Amino acid sequence: MDVCFHCPTCDRPARVSVRTAIDWRCPTCDHRGRFKAADPALPCCVVCGNAELYKQKDFPHWLGMTILVVACIASVLTYLWYEKWLTWAILIGSALIDGALYLSVGDAVVCYRCGAYYKGFKPSPAHRPFELTLGERYRQERIRSEQIRQRGQNSAPGAR
Repeated sequence: MDVCFHCPTCDRPARVSVRTAIDWRCPTCDHRGRFKAADPALPCCVVCGNAELYKQKDFPHWLGMTILVVACIASVLTYLWYEKWLTWAILIGSALIDGALYLSVGDAVVCYRCGAYYKGFKPSPAHRPFELTLGERYRQERIRSEQIRQRGQNSAPGAR
């Protein structure tokens, strides 16, 4: 049961096992954090405490897109060479590879607010697939908090 997250202060990626309670210190900025032992059902994020989590496939998106792009280019080339059977074989073969990968790869749980990525947890029915409206709400929240932080830095005493 691992969690991958970014340091709240310096945004450096970090990974922690949350099977037991742990004290964490960022090696870059010395920010300290205390993580409680995570419940296997994962009702909330151990990094920020947010209860809104979603599940997604634990698979690199770049690899899936690479398979799709290579299959499309290869099928267009074989179609231009009038090899229609080979074109269909490439398209159906890539769909079968995609389906096999989808069924064989497990799920990961992700926090909407801080983006913490949980591996080794079993998603519960409370962990729904990504919802665009929730994702947009948290994206707007990050933008507003960054704007407030920048205004605070600009209006600090001694700032120009």
